[in-house]
Parts: sequence; structure tokens; C-alpha cells
Amino acid sequence: MAVYHTPVMLDESLKALNIRSNGIYADLTFGGGGHSSAILKVLKNGKLIVFDQDMDALANIPDDKRLLPVHGNFRYLSNYLRYLDVDFLDGIIADLGVSMHQFDSHERGFTYRSDSRLDMRMNGDSDVTAADVLNKYSHQDLSTLFREYADLQFPGRIAAAVVRYREQKSFVTSGQLVECISPFCKPSEKNKMLSRVFQAIRIEVNREFEALSEMLPQAVTHLKKEGRLVILTYHSAEDRIVKNFFKTGNVEGIAETDIMGRKSGTSLKPVFNKPLIPADDEISRNPAARSAKLRAAEKV
Repeated sequence: MAVYHTPVMLDESLKALNIRSNGIYADLTFGGGGHSSAILKVLKNGKLIVFDQDMDALANIPDDKRLLPVHGNFRYLSNYLRYLDVDFLDGIIADLGVSMHQFDSHERGFTYRSDSRLDMRMNGDSDVTAADVLNKYSHQDLSTLFREYADLQFPGRIAAAVVRYREQKSFVTSGQLVECISPFCKPSEKNKMLSRVFQAIRIEVNREFEALSEMLPQAVTHLKKEGRLVILTYHSAEDRIVKNFFKTGNVEGIAETDIMGRKSGTSLKPVFNKPLIPADDEISRNPAARSAKLRAAEKV
């Protein structure tokens, strides 16, 4: 049986979460249930609320009275907690990576390694697909997308190539995108560049950075004092959002001051001086962990 997903830095995440056996916790990215299963082993009389917008993931939820499933995006955290009549949480964890199951579900178009429909939606009910982004975005919007989300050296040229390609035929499959981008790839860096392009489009389709930016202040609102917020990121811009928020209380990283010039704005204290990264042996077992960073903060 194929593994749905291998959780990254599992032991480090659990330690950072500082689980109390009777606490109430939320796993905002259930996926294959790796982090949730480990949390449940520690909980006795507590509760675990699990979020995922992907119905495939929710099919993995075990029959456990301590577990409350939510089919939805964590950007609506407060709304769902209100519906569940939960005011405060002892801890929150979010692993922002894509599961191996999603990569292996070739029909969903998350990877360049197979020729499939350009979809990339985490939530199949969403309106915008990867094909829509490629076929409808302006040259300027595509250039911005490739620069900010893929960190490409010549984003404008690649955006222009996408526009030229779609003038001849619409983008439908991932193979077409590979065909369009490949002339810009050095042979030694082709896989790396294609990964960045596909990642950038996926981030845009699912509004991942917007969802993260909206979730973070809600998470702090619902954390109890001394509650922990644990986030695993896989993209430099994603990590910067979390770092800024932990430091200043806003995703822009701008320290706010009152009328007397005193700094204010955050009620979080970082658990680590710098983010944790996977050990070499974990990366060798699970190459997908290579870009992961783990940050954790405690509410004060």
C-alpha cells in the first residue's frame, strides 16, 4: 500500500507543540494524518480538530471520538471553531507542504513528471485551475507570479513565452507547460526550474499565501496563554510570512508603535532562536523534506 504522506520533522513538531494530554488542539493540514496520529497518541481526554480542504485527505480520518473533522480551508479558522463551539486551543499545527498523494495523483496536475490535466486545486470545488491561470492571466500578472513565487531569473521572458504559446493553442495539460518552459531550462537545472514554475502556479491557484496570512492572526486569537503555534513551511516567501508574524504580529514584518513610540503588536514568543531544519538522514529518507523549515511560537 502506498504511503499517503510522510510527515516532516515529526518528533521536532510534537516537541514544539508541547502537547497536554487533556488539551484541545488543531491540525490545520491533516493530509495523511501523520502529525494527527502522533498527537492522538499523547492525548487522553483531549480533543483534536483536523482541517483539510482536500476530500481525499479526509478519507484517512480514523474513527476516534477525540477527533473532529473539518472539510474546509484554514483561512476560515475562526468561523469553523465558532461552529464547533470551541473558543480556545492549547496548540495549533500546520504543515504547509503538498502531500505525496497529491503529487502521485497524476490526474490533478501537481507535477511536471506526468502529462495530465492542469488542475492543481487543493479543493476540487474551487473555481480557478492552473489552466485558467496560464490561459487568462496577463503578461504582467504572469511575470509577477514567476518572479515572486518561482524566483525565476527572467520572469518576463517566460511570461511572454506562455502568452505566445496560448495564442496558438490553449493550455490544457502539464505536458504543454513543460513544452513551453523547457527551452528556458539549462539541462542541469531543468527539474529544479520546472518544480519552481509548477509550485508557483499551485500557490496562485490555491491562494496559499493569502490563506496563511489570514489564518495567523486568527490562530493567535484562539490560542490559550502558553499555547503553541507550530508551522512547517517549504517556500522562502511562505517562511518569511511566518517569521514576520512571529516577530511583529503582522505579515509585513513592520514593527508597530503606540503614540509614545513603544513597540507593540505581537503576543508571541518564538520557541526557537532560529527555524529548525531536517537532519541529513531525514532528507536522505524523504527528499521532499529538503526545503522544510519549522517555526514555533508560544502565546504570552
